[in-house]
Amino acid sequence: MNTVRPAITDQEFALFQRLIYRIAGISLSDAKRVLLVGRLGRRLDYYGLATYGEYYRLLSSDEEPNELQTMVDLLTTNETYFFREPQHFDFLRDLVQQEAGAGGLFRIWSGASSSGEEAYSMAMVLAEYCPLRAWEVFGSDISMTVLARAQTGVYSIERISGIPPAFLRKYCLKGVRSQEGKLLIDGRLRQHVRFAQVNLTQPISGVGQFDVIFLRNVMIYFDTETKRKVVANMLPSLKPGGHFVVGHSESLNGLTTNLLAVRPTIYRKPAG
Repeated sequence: MNTVRPAITDQEFALFQRLIYRIAGISLSDAKRVLLVGRLGRRLDYYGLATYGEYYRLLSSDEEPNELQTMVDLLTTNETYFFREPQHFDFLRDLVQQEAGAGGLFRIWSGASSSGEEAYSMAMVLAEYCPLRAWEVFGSDISMTVLARAQTGVYSIERISGIPPAFLRKYCLKGVRSQEGKLLIDGRLRQHVRFAQVNLTQPISGVGQFDVIFLRNVMIYFDTETKRKVVANMLPSLKPGGHFVVGHSESLNGLTTNLLAVRPTIYRKPAG
């Protein structure tokens, strides 16, 4: 039997708009009302609440301290897939081949890694084209739910169409018996990939320095002020001469003067 959920009032929707903006910097337009109702309605069912206002009051109290993170997880989970926007992975391949003789650890940050497909795509490229240099991939997200999924390295077979066949054979294991229909990222690859929760709208520390930062397909959810703040928060972690990559529908124009455009969606931090 289908559950009939209450409608959300304008005032209630405005409360959640302000809350998710304050926590995660995400601007929920009025067009996202249906999405919010669909995702948060399950929490009303779970707690037996009659209105979204009651759920908001629960979030604002200390009764369920973990519920705020659950709400954030539900409203910030975005679609991703392996080797999305493949030109960026071609760029990464060319970059690591050019710098193959450089010393030191090559580090790359997947700033909005979601369930890990982007981070593992990076790892496959680095394993293949950076064999003589130590490397590490760091994936971050605000959602603990997707980070937990990313750490397992297990994906549905339906989600792997973007992986080049040679990489699929070399870096992935096909599930059998109870794991049939699933794919596991090889452990030798996963040992080079680390995930942690990071709120990009807050000051960032303890992540170290990176040769490349990917921040793709997330700034479309931010207003201009938040975009500037996020980029400013991340830039201190980019090495001089390092590259900053955004999604094909995004641009850093007008957001920072500390990066030089290399080509559309790819920027470089001056070396000096």
